[in-house]
Amino acid sequence: MIALPEVRGKLLRDEPLGPFTWFRVGGKADVLFIPADADDLVYLLRALDPAVPVTVLGVGSNVIVRDGGVEGVVVRLAGRPFAGITTAGERVFAGAGALDSMVAKASARAGLAGLEFYAGIPGTIGGALTMNAGCYGAETRDILVSARGVRRSGERVEYALADFGYTYRHSEAPADIIWLEATYRGTPADPEAVSAKIAEITSRREQTQPIREKTGGSTFKNPPGHSSWKLVDEAGWRGKLFRATGGGAMFSELHSNFMINPGEATAADIEGLGDTVRADVQSKLNVNLEWEIKRIGRPL
Repeated sequence: MIALPEVRGKLLRDEPLGPFTWFRVGGKADVLFIPADADDLVYLLRALDPAVPVTVLGVGSNVIVRDGGVEGVVVRLAGRPFAGITTAGERVFAGAGALDSMVAKASARAGLAGLEFYAGIPGTIGGALTMNAGCYGAETRDILVSARGVRRSGERVEYALADFGYTYRHSEAPADIIWLEATYRGTPADPEAVSAKIAEITSRREQTQPIREKTGGSTFKNPPGHSSWKLVDEAGWRGKLFRATGGGAMFSELHSNFMINPGEATAADIEGLGDTVRADVQSKLNVNLEWEIKRIGRPL
């Protein structure tokens, strides 16, 4: 059993993680930690045996938790201490637990343009920092100034934009950093015009993506010169059910780069579908599809 220090937040042993993910699948965390604030998180990390793995889980919008659960401690940054959003001049300050869409809306109210695309990303700021999240022609690196976080050792760090080494859906920042807050730069603009653009992005997303299904966002990165959804289509996988151990998963009829859990899928169904399609696209079309969705934990 993992030895745990006394903390001010919540420490839950053998906690099911499926309810915390958009796919609604997956096993248990050995320990789920919901820190009271950043100091509480730093305290646990410094006190925890360095050999114990630590994994971060945001709102679970872009992740598959495998059926065997997650070893070690899973950290979930939830609540007001991690979700604050403030503005000052042309700067936007957002906690790592803040929803991307809420940051876009707060920027609009402050009369700052440039962050509208965040309204189309179903996740949190922590995840956006980790993967250079983007959509509709814009990316996190276009607006980020700096970010603060804490390493597995408990060391606090601050990164300027240049330190991230961002490329398409990738960061060179150490993978063990748990991001706490980001600072963005907006461009002064008419609040109504910014809000109108956000409304347009939201409407477009509702019409083209299966946001009311049990889904996980974009499954694959777009390979150079290709659109992933077109490749999935060409290989014949739109709407085709795949079963591994449960009720099965499929790529959405509405958008074929979005996997969905139509009912009783397991994590093995969902990940197995993705891997099977990757292999089929490679075989039929000679294109390598890379996962965009993060997969964590142990298979059964």
